[in-house]
Amino acid sequence: MKINPNYIVDEHTHRIAVQLDIKTFEKIEEIFENYALYHLMQGEGNNDDETLDLESAKEYYKTLEKQK
Repeated sequence: MKINPNYIVDEHTHRIAVQLDIKTFEKIEEIFENYALYHLMQGEGNNDDETLDLESAKEYYKTLEKQK
């Protein structure tokens, strides 16, 4: 994935923000969701030891897609 950022700078030319095209942002968002879902399925970072099996994870992911 190629990222073409547009930097927003302050009056001292310090980078303070970045703009991405929507397709790049959506791809990054999808990667984060998949990463988090994977770790949820593995039970990592979960204090109550709740994990998801594959089918439950797929159902949960479908609810995320509907929210977009």
